Amino acid sequence: MGVVRRDNSRFWYIQFQFQGRTYIRSARTADRRAAEQMEREWKRELHAHAFLGKRERITIREAVATFCESKVCTPNHRTLIAYSKTVHQQFRTGRFLDEISTEDLERLKRDRGRAGSKPSTIRHLFNLIRGTWKHAKRLGYQVSQIEFPSVKQGQNRLRYLTRDEEKRLLAEINPQREIKGCPSYERRRPEIIRAMWDVHDLVILLLDTGARYSEIAGLEWRQVQLESCTIQLWRPKVQNESVLYMTDRAFEVLQRRFSDRRVSRYVFQNKKGGKRGYAAIAIRKAIRRAGLNDCCIHTLRHTHASRLVQNGMSIYEVKEVLGHTDIKTTMRYAHLEKHEVLSRARDVINRLNKAAEKPGIEAVDH
Repeated sequence: MGVVRRDNSRFWYIQFQFQGRTYIRSARTADRRAAEQMEREWKRELHAHAFLGKRERITIREAVATFCESKVCTPNHRTLIAYSKTVHQQFRTGRFLDEISTEDLERLKRDRGRAGSKPSTIRHLFNLIRGTWKHAKRLGYQVSQIEFPSVKQGQNRLRYLTRDEEKRLLAEINPQREIKGCPSYERRRPEIIRAMWDVHDLVILLLDTGARYSEIAGLEWRQVQLESCTIQLWRPKVQNESVLYMTDRAFEVLQRRFSDRRVSRYVFQNKKGGKRGYAAIAIRKAIRRAGLNDCCIHTLRHTHASRLVQNGMSIYEVKEVLGHTDIKTTMRYAHLEKHEVLSRARDVINRLNKAAEKPGIEAVDH
């Protein structure tokens, strides 16, 4: 049919059939010659796809959405959705995936760096773009030949809590503490008391299990065995399960919560009775009140792992406790193990030296 004019629009519409399929779209122009030129180019492109092996094009927005949709049932789906917003802001609407160049990626790296994004954030962003590019290529869409910039991530000092810092944090989350402008504990509303105990108990379990926040916040009572003092912890991020043995402190927390709320499905629930989810504002505020400005909730997991290594557990043993799938992830604690080994070496030499100082005993150098 070529180009046609519709009564309710001032624009020309392109409409034709190709290989039994009808193609229709607005030319977005009132110039007939321009519309006819667009029609010829569209037909030429379809012909190239059908007979010359040329791949179909897809916009960046569509490609990202398709890739994210393919990850719906995976642990990092929510993260991909969050980073996709940044990709859409960086590249104009309607731009095709095959138009992305290496220069665009270098510019993205530079712009995000100037905006204050951490190297880890930029790496996650590139992981999304790389995944989108590979997925689109696998589906047969046209993609450009690009090289992804390297993003160096410096080795930051591993942050974990000292015993004194832990005491300060626990003091700030004590539900019975005096709070300026707040009634005494006995006069507080039940929902406020319940919320404060939730924060307290959640922090205790994070410290004593080394689990991720989401793993404890989504914990169900069917995973908790008070008789055997064990927790069957499902780890969505790495898709594996661990059986953790409760500390005395963790047992006291879970036993009390079971007595109070055994009718609930979840150990920690939201106002509607469902899974608590990511509600961490109160914990972050407590961390700041305790003066731990360089800490975050994940610091509690680092604290657990660091104490295990510092008290004689090997990196491979800690890997099992934390549920890491790759030993490389656990190796961030290796320097603590090295420190422990070196201190034990010092103790051995001290014992030999003291033995050599005793009369009639000679130190043997093997």
